[in-house]
Amino acid sequence: MFSKKVFCGATSPLRPPAITAGHALQREPGPVSMKYPQTSQVLSGSLFCTKSSPSPSTPISVHVLRPADVSLISALVLSDAVRSLMDQAEVITQSFSSTQWNLLLFFVPVEEPCVCKGQDLKAALNESVSKVENELDSLHKKESLGAVLENRGWFGEREDFSVMLQSRPVHTDLSDPVLGTDLTCEDRDPSPTVPTSVHALRPADIKVVAAMGDSLTAGNGVGAAQSNLLGVLTEYRGLSWCSNKFSLFLQVPRAMVNLVELLHLVPLRRLHQDPSIGCPTWLVNILCPCVLKPKDGTSEFQKLQDFNKAYQHSMNQLVESGRYDTHENFTVVLQPFLRNVFLPVLEDGRPDRSYFSPDCFHLGQKAHTLMARALWNNMLEPLGNKTDSQDFTAGISVKCPEKSAPYLKTYHNSNYTYETMPPTPPPPTNWGSDFSCVDTAPSESVPTSVHMLRPGDINVVASVGDSITAGFGAKAKNLLELSDEERGVSWSIGGDNTLETVSTVPNILKNFNPNVFGFSLGKDKLTKGFNVAVSGAKASNIPVQVRELVTALSSSNKVNFENDWKLVTLFIGGNDLCQFCHDRASLSPQKYIGYIQDSLDILYKEVPRVLVNFVEIFEIKDLRQVKRDTLGCSLLQENICPCFLKPGQNSPELTEMTKINRDLQTETERLVYGGRYDGREDFTVVLQPFFKNSILPLVGDGTPDLSFFSVDCFHFTERGHAEMAISLWNNMLEPVGSKQTYNNFTYDRSKIHCPTKEHPFIFTLVNSVNSDSYISTTVVPTTVQPGTPLPPKSSSDSIPAWGAAVLAVGGLLIGWAITWIFFYYRERRSRKRSQNNTESEMKGTQF
Repeated sequence: MFSKKVFCGATSPLRPPAITAGHALQREPGPVSMKYPQTSQVLSGSLFCTKSSPSPSTPISVHVLRPADVSLISALVLSDAVRSLMDQAEVITQSFSSTQWNLLLFFVPVEEPCVCKGQDLKAALNESVSKVENELDSLHKKESLGAVLENRGWFGEREDFSVMLQSRPVHTDLSDPVLGTDLTCEDRDPSPTVPTSVHALRPADIKVVAAMGDSLTAGNGVGAAQSNLLGVLTEYRGLSWCSNKFSLFLQVPRAMVNLVELLHLVPLRRLHQDPSIGCPTWLVNILCPCVLKPKDGTSEFQKLQDFNKAYQHSMNQLVESGRYDTHENFTVVLQPFLRNVFLPVLEDGRPDRSYFSPDCFHLGQKAHTLMARALWNNMLEPLGNKTDSQDFTAGISVKCPEKSAPYLKTYHNSNYTYETMPPTPPPPTNWGSDFSCVDTAPSESVPTSVHMLRPGDINVVASVGDSITAGFGAKAKNLLELSDEERGVSWSIGGDNTLETVSTVPNILKNFNPNVFGFSLGKDKLTKGFNVAVSGAKASNIPVQVRELVTALSSSNKVNFENDWKLVTLFIGGNDLCQFCHDRASLSPQKYIGYIQDSLDILYKEVPRVLVNFVEIFEIKDLRQVKRDTLGCSLLQENICPCFLKPGQNSPELTEMTKINRDLQTETERLVYGGRYDGREDFTVVLQPFFKNSILPLVGDGTPDLSFFSVDCFHFTERGHAEMAISLWNNMLEPVGSKQTYNNFTYDRSKIHCPTKEHPFIFTLVNSVNSDSYISTTVVPTTVQPGTPLPPKSSSDSIPAWGAAVLAVGGLLIGWAITWIFFYYRERRSRKRSQNNTESEMKGTQF
């Protein structure tokens, strides 16, 4: 825009071709597109003027302007012989500079007001004056817009708000820069009165639009050139196809929510199956491995398709429940246009990459344009007859509201009846799980490396810990039964019944090795197996438990102590945290990790062929929300864990306990990954972190699900033990660095993971980093025997074994960032240089 102009009005007896100028007019004024012959007749008087000097500094007011301050002269002509004034003004505004003074000559030929016989002279003059007035008003409006954006101080007073005026389109590298839509609808009027019902809402009644979602809605990479992979990091929100959390239902009146059904992701695989397309498959394997990695025809690929459809079906069921259609001023409408997507293809049948951003995963502007049209059409289609498939290659035309019912379609104005929801299933009678694993065989020969250990190779299970592992109160119905230790259903060591009725790690292992030994049965101490956990135990008690376990293992006539593979689960720390505020010295994180290290040292030195599951301590703070109006919860809960449950909300004491909780987790990670236990090929410790970010299970109204907690509102019920068992098992089959760090306590009998053909082993740090080297049947010899001296005590300054991988990834990310910054500023300079060249070409006559 421009800010410094001087308009000079003049009348001239000359037609435009005969306009003359003095020696100062040395260039043709662009808008008029003609050269003016030099002559001394018009401005001959200027020869007697001394040379004018410009102002010391560029004047900011037109009232102190000197002739030498003018840098550009342009002309407008009010005449039918040349282009319209509006066209001339449009060209002139493009040549004006915002930092220079511009002189605009406005010529009104005297013959322009043509007064014929019988015509009113005053009316003719008023008509000509009106033309001039309209033109000046147009120029003033353009000037005013620039002035508002450049000079209004309040646009720059806030750090979180800014306004910028763009002089040209930002994205000019598109093959088809015009991706708009021609809307031919005739009826665009709002309702005569503001509707009070969402079912009578017309498009023109909508005053506010908003969007929620992920990187597709944020517009990542929409405007990026195909060769600019780093452009995917940029969020082109202004080009996003749409611009919904169901708390809106309770908090926002007069809202219509478009719930867009999940995209059918499977067709995107084709982009990365044809190398000739040149897509960065390595990057998408990081962004979306679960979609790309399964091979066609495999069970993993079938699961991918099933999950995609299950997500779509669940969204449909949510809306079909009718729970969001109890208010007249709120509704949720499922828009299914992405349910079945056909990948756009070229004439040769290959996928058309131009619809995608440079990473061949996010969508480009062409796809966003078509998605916007498809969503619009869905909004105008009645429920039960909405388009649920899209072929982007064929294009999408825009629909208009019906004349008879010009409303955005909802269930009510579509005369739609929600599908009858299936009856609520009866409550489960047990907390067992279904088993679907196919490859359950052990290794062909007994492995000597723990990094090649399959579930079927495990012969012995054992556990150490506290009341959680002892099964304290797991089946209690009242306070009298609370002290019963139901070790047979304990999550890590229980062996009651079978997996179909009781979910525990040993019951899962029975499907791989029916002869697995050491699990607990019932609540009798004589049948506790190798479950040496003691209710009320702290970390200081674990070395004693480990000694007891070593003695039991070595003396059992059912255990081949030297050759049997043993799975030992360690879970401790709840009582240390709950009593910390009463004995800070002996219960400190340093003391805690010291006792754990002593315990692991014993196993490392004395027990062959061991895989230790070290389960990370959970976040106790959330148990403050577990309340029940019973004596057990009211009285016992605070006494069991006073340091967490008694402090007030947001109190310094609670803040301190939360920090200590996190410190225990940090110290545990440092010990396990510090390399202290990496010296033996037949021994390892794996941290299982599913409790690291604990999530309290809730019911529909947002309150804690008490079916997971015993009568004291602290210990877990059998259902809680079942969920812990599934979480631990799934963690064992996830690589280190990619393990799930939160619990998903929801009832689903099919949540148990299975080993894959590509990686049939239980994951350790070693086979997580380089799994390919362990896909072999070669027996790796044991190079270090039990009794080998341990390395010195681990220091808090030691670098974890995974440090190199973290540094490598960090260096790669930093390199990407530096490269992106370099190309960004180079493109910015190139764009600025191009803009300057364009402006210099458009300038008119200058002094």
